Amino acid sequence: MSMRRDGFTLIELLIVVVIIGILAAIAIPKFSATREKAFFSTAKADLRNLASQQEVYYNQHYTFTTSLADVSFTGSDGITVVVGVATNTGWSATAAHSGLPGQSCAIYHGNAAQVAPATVPGVVDCTN
Repeated sequence: MSMRRDGFTLIELLIVVVIIGILAAIAIPKFSATREKAFFSTAKADLRNLASQQEVYYNQHYTFTTSLADVSFTGSDGITVVVGVATNTGWSATAAHSGLPGQSCAIYHGNAAQVAPATVPGVVDCTN
C-alpha cells in the first residue's frame, strides 16, 4: 500500500519565492521612476497655474507680485512654490517637491532674470 502525499515540496516553494523576488526587483525601480515623473509633472502644473494667475493679476494691477496670496495661488500637496522676483516687467518662480530633494522646476517671464534650470522665458523646465 503506497502512501499518498498532497502538497508542495520545499524546492517548489523556494522556486516560487525566487520568481516573486525577481518580479519585485523589476517592478520596484519602474514604480520609483513613474513616481518621480509624477512629482515633476505636479511641480510643472503648479508653475503653469501660477503663470496664468500672474497674468490675471498683471491685467488688474499693471505689475506682477511676489505674494502667492495676492494671486490666490494654492499649490499642490508636497510642492513648495517661491516667487523670486516680480516687477512690472517680469517675474520668476521655482517649485520643488518634498519627494525630490535637491531637484526643482523653474519659470521666468518678461525681463526677469533667468532662473536655473529654466532657459526660455515662459517655459517651465526642471532639473533631471
